[in-house]
Amino acid sequence: MTDHFEILGRDGAARLGELRLAESVTTPALADGVVEDAGSLWTTERDVPEGSDDVLTVLPHRSFPAGTDERVQESFAVDSPEVDFPSASVVTAETAENTGADAYILSNAQGFVGHASAFRDAVVAAKEALPADTALYLSGVATPRNVSTLAYAGVDLVDGKLARVKGRQGMYLTTESEYFLEDLDELPCTCAACRTPREEFTREDCATHNVNVLRAELATVRRRIRDGRLRDYVEGQARHDQWLTAAFREFDQQYGYLEERTPVIRNAEISAATSDTIRRVEIQRFAERVTTRYRNRFDNPLVLVPCSATKPYSESQSHSQFHDAIQFRAHVASMTSPIGVVPTELELTYPAQHYDSVVTGRWSEDEKGFVASVLRRYLERNDYPRVVAHVPDHGYRDICERVESEVDVPFEYTVEDHPTTTDSLANLMSTLQGELKYAKRERQHNTVKAIADYQFGPDAGEDLFDDADVRMNSRYPKLQVWNENDEQLATMVPQYGVLSFTLAGARVWSESDAPTKRVEIDNFAPHGSVLAPGVVDADDDIRVGDEVVVEGPKAFAVGRAEMFGAEMAESTRGVAVEVRHVEEK
Repeated sequence: MTDHFEILGRDGAARLGELRLAESVTTPALADGVVEDAGSLWTTERDVPEGSDDVLTVLPHRSFPAGTDERVQESFAVDSPEVDFPSASVVTAETAENTGADAYILSNAQGFVGHASAFRDAVVAAKEALPADTALYLSGVATPRNVSTLAYAGVDLVDGKLARVKGRQGMYLTTESEYFLEDLDELPCTCAACRTPREEFTREDCATHNVNVLRAELATVRRRIRDGRLRDYVEGQARHDQWLTAAFREFDQQYGYLEERTPVIRNAEISAATSDTIRRVEIQRFAERVTTRYRNRFDNPLVLVPCSATKPYSESQSHSQFHDAIQFRAHVASMTSPIGVVPTELELTYPAQHYDSVVTGRWSEDEKGFVASVLRRYLERNDYPRVVAHVPDHGYRDICERVESEVDVPFEYTVEDHPTTTDSLANLMSTLQGELKYAKRERQHNTVKAIADYQFGPDAGEDLFDDADVRMNSRYPKLQVWNENDEQLATMVPQYGVLSFTLAGARVWSESDAPTKRVEIDNFAPHGSVLAPGVVDADDDIRVGDEVVVEGPKAFAVGRAEMFGAEMAESTRGVAVEVRHVEEK
C-alpha cells in the first residue's frame, strides 16, 4: 500500500505522478535532493531508519549488479520493514515484489540501460511484479538524450548522477548528443551555468549544465505526457541514438504491456511522421477492431476512397464531391496511412479523426503492406457484391490491386488522373447506376450499431440496440438511442466517436450478451467518482476511457474508466472511474 505516491495522468506506460513529501514532487522527475539512503547491508547491519516526510528514504538494502544469479539474490534477500514514512526498496527485475514501499529502485539498471531488449525485459518484468500505483526509480543511468525514452517505458524517477559524472569527465551533454568539452568553441546552451564565458567554463560548470539540461528535458517530458503526445516526441528524440530507437521498437513488440496502459479515447492528435507510427498501439488497436469487431450492415457495393487532410473526412471538399456522386447508393470506406481502412460509420471514432500525416504522394512499402493487410482482412470479414476503387494511381491503386488478387470479390476502378476530376466523378456516378439508395434511418441505425461493435465487441450492435430507435438531436453526429418505452439508452459523443450510456442503457448492456466491462465496488454509493480504495474488483480488459458498469451493494452506476482494470484492483490511491449516472439501491 502506498501513501506517498499517486498517479495523476497517463500516456501509455508513461505516467504523470505526485511524490507526496513535505514539498511534493511531480514525476517523472529528478530524485536528487529528495532521497536519503539508509545504507547498504553488505558492510554492516543497520537499524530501521526514523524516516521523514521531507525525503524518500531508501530502506537498508543489498544491491546486485546485472547478471547476478537469482539463487544468489534469493540467498541474500532483504526483508523490508513496514514503515509509515515515504520509502523506497532496492530490488532487481528478477526479485521485484511488493514490499509496501512507495518506490522501487532497480539496482541492476546500469547493466541493462543501453541494451534495448534487456531494457525492455527488465522494465516490463518489474512493472508486472510491482504494485501499479508505486514509482519506478532507475539510478545512475539518465541523460538528457535518453530520459524521454526511460519515461516512455514507465520510469518515474531518475537522478543526475551519470550526468554529473560525465560533466566532470569533460563530456558536455545535450538532448541529442554529447561532446568533448575541449571540442566546443561555443556552448550551445543558455542555462545559468553556460552563461559563464567559454574560457572560464570548467568541468564542474559542465556537470552543472548537464543536470540543468536533464531537468529541463524532464519538464518537456511532463508537458508531453499532459498533452498525451509523448510518443510523437520519442519517435523523433530516439533517432539521436541507435539503442533508443531499438528500445522503443522493442516496446512496440511488447504490445500487451503498452496496450493495457494506452487509453482508448483522448483528445491528443497523433502525428504520423515516421514509419514507426504504424506500430503504435492506437493504430494497431483500431485496425484490429475494424477487422474483427466491425460488421458492415449495408447491402450496397463498397466504394473505397482516399483519405483527406480535413478530419472528419466527410467535411472535406473532396469527400463532399464523392458524396454528391455516390448519393447513398454505396457504402463508403476511406483508405489511409497510418490508420488503414475507415468505414464511414467510424470516421469520428478515435483515432480516425485525431491524426495528421506527412503527405508526399509516395507510399513506403511498410505503409502499403500494412494498409493492404487491413483491407484484405476487412473484405474477408464483410460481404460486398463488388468493390468500386475510386482511388488514384500508385500507392492507393497498388494496394487495391494487391488485395484484389487475394479476395473473392470483384474490383472496379473509376479514377482517371485524379479522384476529383469531372471524368473520374462521372465514372463513379455511372458505375453505381441502378443501385438503390439506403435511407437516412438505415444509415443512422447502422452507424450506432457499428460503433457499438467497435466499442464493445462483435455483434454488440444487435445485442444492445436491435429494437431501439435512433434520433437526431439537432444535426449529425448528435445521435441518441431510445427504447420502445421512450427511455434514452445512449448518446454518441462526437468528440471521440463513441457511445455514452445512460443508466437505462447501462442496464441493457449489463443484461445483454454483449461483453460488459464491470467494476465491483464496496458498500457505498459513489457521487462524482470512484476512488481506487473503493474498488473490490475490476475486469482485466478495462482500459482508460472505456465505458464501465459500476455495481456494489448500495449502488448501480455507469461511467468512464480512469485506470486500466488491473490498476483499479491493485491501487490504493487515485480516481478509478468518473461516474456519469448513479442509482442508489
